[in-house]
Amino acid sequence: MEEYAADFLEIFHDIDGVIWKLERAQSFDEGPNPSWNAMREGDWRRSLELLDEARATIAADLPAKGELRRVRVVETPLTAYLQWELHLLALRMRLGERGRVLDAREVAAIEMDGPLPELVVFPGRRMYHVQYEQGGACRGARRIDDDEAVHAWGSVVSSLYDRGEDLLAYVDKRVMPLAPPRIGVSAR
Repeated sequence: MEEYAADFLEIFHDIDGVIWKLERAQSFDEGPNPSWNAMREGDWRRSLELLDEARATIAADLPAKGELRRVRVVETPLTAYLQWELHLLALRMRLGERGRVLDAREVAAIEMDGPLPELVVFPGRRMYHVQYEQGGACRGARRIDDDEAVHAWGSVVSSLYDRGEDLLAYVDKRVMPLAPPRIGVSAR
């Protein structure tokens, strides 16, 4: 994990252009994140307060020069994790990230061999296929430097982004009205 993080950060804040991120899994393990853990403990109000308190840290996590564009594939009903993460992603958008939400049914035709990979694609340079443990904790990533693969996946993610719904509009319409999430229970 440390090797991936160091390699990733080597170019993340220096790169110009669009950095694409594709997220497909419906649940991850955010480890020691205080907001995530407050939600897991059932304190939704505190979880949202902690997200707001982390604004400066979240802003520092955005690229300094480039523009991060995220495609978040969602299945409904939303998992507790996804309900929490969409609040985090809405905050990231207010701080400068760009994001779109795409219903999983929209990608079914290209998932014939399994779910789309979790990817970060840097413009014309490299791409990371992010790997997760069974419980959803990040265990690192496989770096891919093949120009054709980077270009092809960049095109795929860009196309999905174009088809997606604005993340802030999605959160306002479909996430804000939900009751607080409970671990192990999908939002309705």
